[in-house]
Amino acid sequence: MPVSSLLRPALAVFLLAAMAACGQGGERERPASTLAADAPLPASVPKGTKLIVGDPPTKVALQLSGQIDKFSFDIEWANISGGPQTSEAFRADALDVGAVAEIPPIHATWTGLPVKIVASKFRKDPLNHPTYELGIAPGVSVKTLADLRGKKIAYSPGQAQGALVLKVLKKAGLTKGDVTLVELPSTGDVYPNALASKQVDVAPIGGVNIKRYTTKWGKDGATTIRHGLRDDPGHLYVRTVTLQDPAKAAAIREYVAAWARATRWVYEHPKEWIEGYYVKDQGLSAADGQYLVDLAGEPDIPGDWSDAVARHQETIDILAKETGNPPLKAQDLYDLRFQSVQADALKGGA
Repeated sequence: MPVSSLLRPALAVFLLAAMAACGQGGERERPASTLAADAPLPASVPKGTKLIVGDPPTKVALQLSGQIDKFSFDIEWANISGGPQTSEAFRADALDVGAVAEIPPIHATWTGLPVKIVASKFRKDPLNHPTYELGIAPGVSVKTLADLRGKKIAYSPGQAQGALVLKVLKKAGLTKGDVTLVELPSTGDVYPNALASKQVDVAPIGGVNIKRYTTKWGKDGATTIRHGLRDDPGHLYVRTVTLQDPAKAAAIREYVAAWARATRWVYEHPKEWIEGYYVKDQGLSAADGQYLVDLAGEPDIPGDWSDAVARHQETIDILAKETGNPPLKAQDLYDLRFQSVQADALKGGA
């Protein structure tokens, strides 16, 4: 997800404070023992363990469900979301767990920041519940993906929307040379406004912006079309070095279980979620909240990540080809010890 420029000052203050607390250079005290990557995850969390977590929606879900104080360790909640912010905090040694889509772990690895995915969720019916649709500017005729040829398309490298554009072009049998990619940050209303002003012809827009775009500019001819691709991954990821700390690995295991239960709670309590998160926390209307709940549909929290890894590999291959970065093995991005943790949590086993 994109980084809002409005959040950067707050992030800078957070990072400076965290680095000061961690000591010179931002390095926190390292564990006396190291947990091997193939060792079983510790089941108990030692006293005095703390995690810094950047996962704002889950924090609210835990508050609303009454589970926020049930952890056996301390949590410091960081108001951080999206890949760029999370990577900054990881590099400053100021964050333990981040919540992102599929692109940030890839780019973190390419930029020398080793990370592991420890939790994954998707949508039960992703093609009928897409995260993004392609917004079409007023007066522009795009009815099918083939109609993208020759169009100006908003493009955000390193973000989910940018990767989606590359996948859409591949599906349409087009290359970057068949269109004009206009690099724009996908924050806030940038894409809808770029469409309305004819700065671009097409842009992937998500969430409530899908509804708002056609409501505001539909009278002028603004439309959207669905791309017909899966765009539903949601992950928790951590630095590889964090998992070498047995205490933190145990705490992350506990957090992943709570995250899975919170995800399910949100789906099973839509009224509470709309009021507590979308209205009170995000400042949206109840109607917008209902739209987003309907858009998301039922979550899928699998106990087997094989399909997810295969889809992630397809994304990596497309990005590597288009960016010139070296190919990666998607499986290397996942810590497979956690796939049973999230599934067992929904069965009451974690």
